[in-house]
Amino acid sequence: MEISSLLGVRLGAKGGGAETINFDVRAKLEEKERKSQMVVVGFGLLLNTKPNVVKFEIEGTATITGKDAEIKKMLEVDPETKVPYVFQSIYQHAFTAMYLMSTILNAPPPPNNLLMPPKQGVPVEDVSVEVGTEAVEAVSVQAATAAEEETSEVGASSK
Repeated sequence: MEISSLLGVRLGAKGGGAETINFDVRAKLEEKERKSQMVVVGFGLLLNTKPNVVKFEIEGTATITGKDAEIKKMLEVDPETKVPYVFQSIYQHAFTAMYLMSTILNAPPPPNNLLMPPKQGVPVEDVSVEVGTEAVEAVSVQAATAAEEETSEVGASSK
């Protein structure tokens, strides 16, 4: 998996008070390349909180390798979560980056099992989602404080 864009924005007051914070997720998946026993997919995740405390946006690519039948299973939609099974693996890697950003922004992190169904995923053998360790080329940190609303932004992108 390669994250090409990562953005975290604190939209308002700090969370963690008596108020419950819910995370809404929008996910997209687009096939970029397909070969025998390999598929490269582009993905995008947008997480927003209710109430508006923080948002995270992550884009990148994931390489799925294995037998064609098992790859097909990974690309199927989980009936419980309504997202493809491959997003469970993608989210687990993206979660680490969002957790670190939430710490920097002093905002609540998303749950680590947000896209996981109550059970332990789909049993798939001999399929892997490749995780890359590409260096991030640019990191920017911006912070602004207004009288009514506080906004902090942390972003990173790699090419």
